[in-house]
Amino acid sequence: MIKVVILGAGNIAQHLYRVFEATEEIKVVQVYNRSEKALQYFKNVATTTSLKTLLEAAVYIIAVSDDAIASVSNKLPFTDRLVVHTSGSASMHVLHKKNRRGVFYPLQTFTKGKKVDFSTIPLCLEAREKADFTLLQTIATAIGSPSYKISSEQRRALHVSAVFVNNFSNHLYRIAHEICEANHVPFHILHPLIQETANKINTLTPYMAQTGPAKRGDEKTINDHLAKLDTDIHKEIYTLLTQSIAKTYGREKL
Repeated sequence: MIKVVILGAGNIAQHLYRVFEATEEIKVVQVYNRSEKALQYFKNVATTTSLKTLLEAAVYIIAVSDDAIASVSNKLPFTDRLVVHTSGSASMHVLHKKNRRGVFYPLQTFTKGKKVDFSTIPLCLEAREKADFTLLQTIATAIGSPSYKISSEQRRALHVSAVFVNNFSNHLYRIAHEICEANHVPFHILHPLIQETANKINTLTPYMAQTGPAKRGDEKTINDHLAKLDTDIHKEIYTLLTQSIAKTYGREKL
């Protein structure tokens, strides 16, 4: 059985704890967090607010904010153990070199209280030592996740890409929601369109799947849309995205 210590008590820490505990191959022996209150989520496992009392484990998973990774890593009271973080943007080298270093990054959006299926979540793995990488692969297999060997530089590129497809697209949903509400139209009417847009890229490249007035060069529709928008920031976003699409498809005059 692979013994794991989780350092952190936020969204990712909670999701990892839940999926690890559902396996027979992995045992979370301890969870650390500075705040005692945040540790109340974790049942049937030892918890601590002191790094000095960490138990021995095969791997220590730092699941804290990016800004705190180095600090936690530096304060670990041991050497030559496998320590990994879960960040999409932080380099493996932010971890202190007194320990063996790695990355265990689940490429997914995590929301508190919403369960996720780890069998659909890609795990981006990185380690300095071959044996450590194999251990991380074993953990990924145990929770049913597909895993990929991804370098720190590749992971940063993936993280930027993830912001576009997740954070930015969700913000566009929010804008559409505001427009619908302002015009007394139920937003759920757009749900099938959102689903079809996402489903198309299972069989088409995003380039081939693109539709709409910017691709067609339909200036009348574009101008009508801009006239309909009554918020300056919405107009700016619409114009910028329209120009980007138009340029992609050779319609620079829009």
